[in-house]
Amino acid sequence: MQTIQAVSYPVHFQEESYKALSNLIEENNYSTIFILVDENTLEHCYPKFIPNLSTDKKIELIEIESGEINKNLETCIGVWNAITELGGDRKSLLITLGGGVITDLGGFVASCFKRGIDFVNIPTTLLSMVDASVGGKTGVDLGVLKNQIGLFANPEMVIVDNAYLETVAPREIKSGTAEIIKYGVTYDINLFNEIKDNKDLNISDLIFRSVEIKNEVVLQDPREKNLRKILNFGHTLGHAIESFYLESEDKENLTHGEAIAIGMVCECYMSAKLLGFPEEKVTDVKDVVVSIYDKTTLLKEDFSSILDLLKHDKKNVNGQVNFVLLNDFEDFKIDCKVPEALIIESMEFYNQ
Repeated sequence: MQTIQAVSYPVHFQEESYKALSNLIEENNYSTIFILVDENTLEHCYPKFIPNLSTDKKIELIEIESGEINKNLETCIGVWNAITELGGDRKSLLITLGGGVITDLGGFVASCFKRGIDFVNIPTTLLSMVDASVGGKTGVDLGVLKNQIGLFANPEMVIVDNAYLETVAPREIKSGTAEIIKYGVTYDINLFNEIKDNKDLNISDLIFRSVEIKNEVVLQDPREKNLRKILNFGHTLGHAIESFYLESEDKENLTHGEAIAIGMVCECYMSAKLLGFPEEKVTDVKDVVVSIYDKTTLLKEDFSSILDLLKHDKKNVNGQVNFVLLNDFEDFKIDCKVPEALIIESMEFYNQ
């Protein structure tokens, strides 16, 4: 599969990508190679990865606890301390081996340690393959507020190897599918239609096209001043819902994709009411989402808490929440202002 060239780094695919990693290590003469994992990737992915790492450099393994709840500065401090105690210096390399939490947090850790060391992303979940590992965003959450602390920093390379998906639970595959749906409705409707038809899905092709789309968008707008905002479709309300369930002691956490799927249904409804997005296409998106994800009922008594969390969205300006909405499939409008009553109405529509 052909390599995709991002702004300053390549995205390699499948087994051939490990040769490129070996060349990178040899050419840069790194002092130490740190590999960041969680308990799941240590058990299931590290044994698949390590035979492919051809080097005589010193290798150190650093493990953190899995889950969005651990994507915070406290975990970063633990990783920074570990790198320091293990003799890390400016010529060290950090390899992130894991899902979105690992790649987001690991990239942030690497970019800040001694004002920046090289890092390589090896995503192991569908979500991280099609979204989190590509595009140069790194960061951590502030409490339950998603990705409030971070910076733009590019890896030396990204390695996408579908073999790691064999280690992932079906729920996590579904979580990543939400990002592919997002690319479909905003940028390339063929992706959405493939998932809608659900006939012999070629996951390799879906991943490649998703990475290709994200790279095309990021190359045009690396700092999210304009076009890149389309990658936030479904995420404005979706992140608020995800954060609400994360902080609620009496509710099971939603995966990122489950929350974003709800957000996309709601934001399609808002699009219909404000921009004339065809109602039959709202139904199409809702039907696909409901067919993939277990239904989550958003309780009316929780609406106000979700709306409060919207006030902390990263795209807000002067306290005003900004949505990405659709005129039609592949035809979007950024920085849309949505009345609170319509946001509530959209959640009620999702519940129906």
